[in-house]
Amino acid sequence: MTPAGPRALEQVCPGPTDTAAAYAAAAYTAAADTPAADTVAAALERLAPVAAARTAAVRPRLARVLEAFAAERLGVHHFASVSGYGHGDLGREVLDRVFARVLQAEAAAVRLQFVSGTHAITAALFGVLRPGDRLLALTGRPYDTLEEVIGLRGSGQGSLAEFGITYDELPLTADGLVDEAGLEDALAPETRMVLIQRSCGYSWRPSLPVATIGRLCERVKALRPDCVCFVDNCYGELVQDLEPTAVGADLIAGSLIKNLGGTIAPTGGYVAGRRELVEMACCRLTAPGIGSEGGTGFDQYRLLFQGLFLAPQMVTEALIGADLVAEVFAGLGYAVNPAAGAERSDVIQAVRLGHPDRLIAVCRAFQGCSPVGAYLDPVPAPMPGYASDLVMAGGTFIDGSTSEFSADAPLREPWVLYAQGGTHHGHVALALERALAALAQAD
Repeated sequence: MTPAGPRALEQVCPGPTDTAAAYAAAAYTAAADTPAADTVAAALERLAPVAAARTAAVRPRLARVLEAFAAERLGVHHFASVSGYGHGDLGREVLDRVFARVLQAEAAAVRLQFVSGTHAITAALFGVLRPGDRLLALTGRPYDTLEEVIGLRGSGQGSLAEFGITYDELPLTADGLVDEAGLEDALAPETRMVLIQRSCGYSWRPSLPVATIGRLCERVKALRPDCVCFVDNCYGELVQDLEPTAVGADLIAGSLIKNLGGTIAPTGGYVAGRRELVEMACCRLTAPGIGSEGGTGFDQYRLLFQGLFLAPQMVTEALIGADLVAEVFAGLGYAVNPAAGAERSDVIQAVRLGHPDRLIAVCRAFQGCSPVGAYLDPVPAPMPGYASDLVMAGGTFIDGSTSEFSADAPLREPWVLYAQGGTHHGHVALALERALAALAQAD
């Protein structure tokens, strides 16, 4: 990112005034006088029934979190962690059990030592798979950051392929769906694990509903009873009433700076599922013989518990924001995936903008209306783990947090923008007003 000129911030985010009230009034007036604001306001009005339905879903998911806290007798003494090895850390143990209940799993391991969702997924892959095993991806090519983990790109860094683990993938159908008709042939060779990516990632395909994941797991078990069904659950937690571990998945993994962190978790990730598989993943995170028994929480457990408490509301706001992004861009004639108001299994909204200049313009506009780093100008650049240069708008309080509103795009055809997260959909509305103005200038 490079510094942007100060005038770029004046359109929606005016400079300081004498009072907070005057500041808010100036911001509202500046926005309300623009055609972009009218477009966004009309979209919000059309989406009111959808937003109400999504808001109603907060209560049962929050109830599940509260029930987990009550069942595990969460108290303030669980916010502190021990030092050193982390042996006998009561806060960590309660945190794991609470997350297991919320994720409808037998066991969970929630660790700040996981630096990302990719790291948590990697620990699960290396923890469970052994030389000579076969890994089969059922949802086509996995997310970019897993390509080097598997061994599809790069060499010499200890990928699965370099440890003698073979990999195959079942291509998606022309409609972007799992090729369920080809599942039997794909599982004909001995297969230790199938990988199911719940989210669309950087693919123009529907994200998988939990019911579909359950059906896939059932079919896999019928064909290969001992095969581990592993779900990359990133971006999907608390979007639907059930998690993949409630419908047959053996293991799931994800990030805490996505949905479950509630926008305040400082870092971390989780694995959840069958107890022995969770322990195998932890043995890769720490060491064989230590597994889940080691690792301090650095006195950050309060943020993780509180983030989980906030997560149902934050996820719902992100879903309403995603609907708004879809409604606005579809109204301008752009292809969107999914459509506003459609069933969602993750918080990602894809928009096919069709030109790199539009991608950059929208990301710059979103960055300019971010709470942190609004003065920065996103420019395409390489990112560790990604095959293409990326342009990213991420002015978030937690660096890289996609539970907060952000957007990114690989610089490759068909030039698709991926927006996600948001603490409240009002922020998404303001950012969209700015983006529409930027697009009008770019075109």
